[in-house]
Amino acid sequence: MKKIILLLLACFMLSFVHATDTKIIVRAKAKDAKFIGSSLGGAYIIIRNQMTNEILAQGKTTGSTGNTTLIMKTPKERYTPITDDNTAKFETSIDLKEATFVTIEAISPINNKQARVSASTSLWLIPGKHILGDGIILEISGFIIDILSPRTHHYMALDDVKNKPFKIQANMVMMCGCTIKNDGLWDVKAMEVKGILKKDDAFLKELTLASVSSNLFEGETTIYTPGNYELTVYAYDSRTGNTGVDKVNYIIYK
Repeated sequence: MKKIILLLLACFMLSFVHATDTKIIVRAKAKDAKFIGSSLGGAYIIIRNQMTNEILAQGKTTGSTGNTTLIMKTPKERYTPITDDNTAKFETSIDLKEATFVTIEAISPINNKQARVSASTSLWLIPGKHILGDGIILEISGFIIDILSPRTHHYMALDDVKNKPFKIQANMVMMCGCTIKNDGLWDVKAMEVKGILKKDDAFLKELTLASVSSNLFEGETTIYTPGNYELTVYAYDSRTGNTGVDKVNYIIYK
């Protein structure tokens, strides 16, 4: 009996001897922009065994958004890296006993739920065969939009807003936090930014929001009647297909 127990123990320990550290780097890159790093709170990375759904590694990307010239302005040739030592990444080491088919998912932005999207890919990880350098790059599409005014569920008296300019204000950045402005690298003139206003769940009007400073957009309308209002602000770039949306509800009372 003792020999059997020792044999089983030896087999159990042997199974761990053959596990091999396998290093992998995962990055999240905003579509038509730079990498998602510490300045935006990072992108959350999850690596799962696709067969068992077991999480093998998870964590946030940390580091800078990367070198603007290298990423956005330099023609890319085969095998030429677009990252440097400071570019945001999630780096981990996974103990593998055999080739494992995994799913890698990036979720971002972590702290802006209305803009949060995910991107994923699947691949084989082979024990001891590291994936480093640029690593696995997952593309995160869209814009981050935050409506600043009116505020969510704000109650306003009709007498205070009737027949006066009613200001709509929103902040918008690329999914890496990069700046959008007139004549900038991310030029607002090629983007459509509009508001859709509903009252009591019925379409009321559409209005254009103009860039007034870096990342800041404004428009105005006029309120004549009380009711429950819903404002949707959206952005669209026909060149890249990037889109973004934020919504608020507010109340005008007599």
